[in-house]
Amino acid sequence: MEDTLATRHDRDAEHSSPEGRLEAAFARYQDELLGMLYYLVGNIEDARDALQETFVKCWRNRYRAVEVENLRAWIFRIAMNAGRDIRSTAWRRRRRSLEDEEAALISHTALPEVDATRREQLAMVRRALSGLRPEEQEVFQLRQNGQMTYDEIAKATGTPVGTVKTRMRLALTKLREAMEQK
Repeated sequence: MEDTLATRHDRDAEHSSPEGRLEAAFARYQDELLGMLYYLVGNIEDARDALQETFVKCWRNRYRAVEVENLRAWIFRIAMNAGRDIRSTAWRRRRRSLEDEEAALISHTALPEVDATRREQLAMVRRALSGLRPEEQEVFQLRQNGQMTYDEIAKATGTPVGTVKTRMRLALTKLREAMEQK
């Protein structure tokens, strides 16, 4: 039973105020959010901008978060919307990705051969995800990273549940095919 001071502090903060609950949740999901946004927008600078925008939007609506049943899904939905907004305006800036962006998302404590393998796997997954249509990427990211149900995704995107399920099935099929072609 590991109950560290930080864990107890997070739990206490979550129950003490809307601000504390939101801060603790955002801190807990920050790395996952950044990873999802990176794949969505295509470069680390825009992903960081979207992450910051996500926090600002969440903070502005922190008192509504009290009523939210699934805080993780709520945060990920806001992040997905922020990422879509940035992605839709990114063509104007014509930013190119940096070579070492994948390395920035990988822990630097791994052995070199493990680190190289992880970088290769991340590159494969990134290529496979970039091959999906934007609507397929969105459904996949919300389901996998946001852990949203199909009903929640349908509600968040204004899409029928059947369409959400079809997009997820297509995304999974395309990702399997892309990963098998290695």
